[in-house]
Amino acid sequence: MIIDTHSHLQFNAFKDDKDEVIKKTLAENIWMINVGTKLVTSRDAVLLAENYGEGVYSAIGMHPMYAASEFLNIKHDPNEEEYLEPENRFDKEKYLALAKSKKVVAIGEIGLDYYYKPKTVEKLVKFKDKQKQIFMQQLELAEELKLPVILHCRMAHDDVIDILNSKIKVKKSKLTGVVHCFTGTLEQAKKYINLGFYLGINGIIFKFNIDEVIKNVPLENMLLETDCPYLVPPQEAGKRNEPMFIRHTINKVADLKVVDVKKVEDLTTQNAKKLFNI
Repeated sequence: MIIDTHSHLQFNAFKDDKDEVIKKTLAENIWMINVGTKLVTSRDAVLLAENYGEGVYSAIGMHPMYAASEFLNIKHDPNEEEYLEPENRFDKEKYLALAKSKKVVAIGEIGLDYYYKPKTVEKLVKFKDKQKQIFMQQLELAEELKLPVILHCRMAHDDVIDILNSKIKVKKSKLTGVVHCFTGTLEQAKKYINLGFYLGINGIIFKFNIDEVIKNVPLENMLLETDCPYLVPPQEAGKRNEPMFIRHTINKVADLKVVDVKKVEDLTTQNAKKLFNI
């Protein structure tokens, strides 16, 4: 068995064939967790998971780019939804209502993203503060619900680590989770692992060199994911990414670590089952 711990089959990119994709994926003994990016896509992820039995799960949360969307001109992404619906306020009660579903296994994707940012210093400060504020609110929700978190972090690892440190080490929080699409340094990877977090490894490894991280981090600290429909591996160039394509990432991890593919599959699946309680 393989578990794609970060997919988006509820997105618009799969509107015409998501059921077909899910059925053929499950037939290959690949499970999936569809991850929300705001209230609408979180709700859709839950509804999709509830249509299936074992093997399809969901995570709910607000992506940092939506958390501070008032400071940016967010471009419409037709892969995510047909029409852009900005969201910049975290409505805890609505997310709590979604979390009543037994198919919700995590809070995510949440975190910090400084890749796109305002140009003025004043707006940049407010932009980062707003993201941190909503990130903290969602970490508290995860603690309240005793759920792991799926972290989105881009150009902000030091700030995310500082926030996690303040909650886990200072306040003795039991927070745990995974750093989705990890692209940090080996030093940062070790810091996350020491805090009890896994590293999410996906097709970004064909574009962004984190070979040293993969070679030096034990499989016991890794999860596998696709982030489909994004980050399609080069072996499937020109196609929409799907959970089935996770095998390309598995093969590269196995090559870098000089281990059998089966070992990569087995250990990362054990990790996912343990973290998400599935």
